[in-house]
Amino acid sequence: MISADHVSGGSDGKRKTVKTVHRLKVTLRHVEPPVWRRIEVASEMTLSALAGVLEGAMGWHGGHLHAFDVDGVSYALPDGEGFGFRRTVDERRVKLGGVLPAAAPAMRWDYDFGDGWEHDVVVEAIEPRQAGSTPPVCIGGGRACPPEDCGGPWGYEELLAALADPTHERHEEFSEWLPEGFDPEAFDIAVATEMMRWVGLRPEW
Repeated sequence: MISADHVSGGSDGKRKTVKTVHRLKVTLRHVEPPVWRRIEVASEMTLSALAGVLEGAMGWHGGHLHAFDVDGVSYALPDGEGFGFRRTVDERRVKLGGVLPAAAPAMRWDYDFGDGWEHDVVVEAIEPRQAGSTPPVCIGGGRACPPEDCGGPWGYEELLAALADPTHERHEEFSEWLPEGFDPEAFDIAVATEMMRWVGLRPEW
């Protein structure tokens, strides 16, 4: 494992920067059994671009505000208001390898401040990008992303309980509200990769 922006000596004696990838494990907080993804992304991508990739990997639609938290510093799109008394940095100006330059450090990614979805993003490794590799890519994961606007972790917990119990007073309501074919246990690694790459093609704000 190496740090981001690794520099090595070339055969011509000149110093060369080796492009690297971050392997990240993303886990949704306060949901059991865990909803998680393991992904590989380019270390040089901005946090703004990473937010879209995380949305695609997890299965979020991307219609809500988000923010990153690294050691008490908030990184987000500027909205002229900030986040209380916390220092906020424009996420479009910061690269992943700059805020998490080595393996082991972690950050929190918040999505949809109303529902309060919080994700732990842990750096498992930083490695040289292999020739022919095409990050971003999903290499592992488990369970479906909760439906948007279901009330956060506690609303989702109630939803799952109602679905599992045909006698629950909200069983019919939730069954009709959910997307057709929704399965909380389902996860498709190929679809996650496809969505990560599709979102990654969008221009940054």
